[in-house]
Amino acid sequence: MAERLDVQARVDYDGFALDVDHQFELSGITGLFGHSGCGKTTLLRTLSGLEGGAIGLLRVGSHTWLDSANGICMPAHQRGVGYVFQDVRLFPHLSVVGNLRFAERRAPRSRTAPAFEEVVEAFHLAPLLGRRTTALSGGESQRVAIARTLLTRPSLLLFDEPLAALDIRRKAEILPYIQSIPERFGISAIYVSHALDEMAALAERMVVLSAGRIVAHGSVAQVLERL
Repeated sequence: MAERLDVQARVDYDGFALDVDHQFELSGITGLFGHSGCGKTTLLRTLSGLEGGAIGLLRVGSHTWLDSANGICMPAHQRGVGYVFQDVRLFPHLSVVGNLRFAERRAPRSRTAPAFEEVVEAFHLAPLLGRRTTALSGGESQRVAIARTLLTRPSLLLFDEPLAALDIRRKAEILPYIQSIPERFGISAIYVSHALDEMAALAERMVVLSAGRIVAHGSVAQVLERL
């Protein structure tokens, strides 16, 4: 049986509050859908440990990431979460191979990881290894960014609208790479987007956020029918 990520979390800002109580199934890809400003990124930041104001409870199996009532807040680097941003955040002073090797060297040895060669092959990066990141196209940059995140040995991937800046053609090129990750590398993902076509192409199940709260969840077909 797949592990579940138990989330009972709240984050308060001026004029906005994220208040989520949900069990995320950690298998395949879960789509997190909602319009801009509904709290999707805030929830990802809370899960990853980057949201300092989060309170509540986060637990995966026997591991507690957050239990504010008991003063527990596991640091981001100990949670085993890989975060893929919309802006790729590659190191411009390093080549593609330099970016990948940097992630590989800093990855915790306590967790299993895909082999460097397997990741390069899976994302068709061999022709790009010697290139500077500033010479890459948008689609190439995102492939490198995802591959670099995989080499950090995550147990869970969080995608924060990684294709939002790409045109339709580039988006279509990247989708199969993301879709293959759970089966090929055994790593589940939560994928944020406000594009229904991405949800339909990638996700096995969907969670819909509105104004900081979950308003629908279920299989993609069920949720799309309701929407």
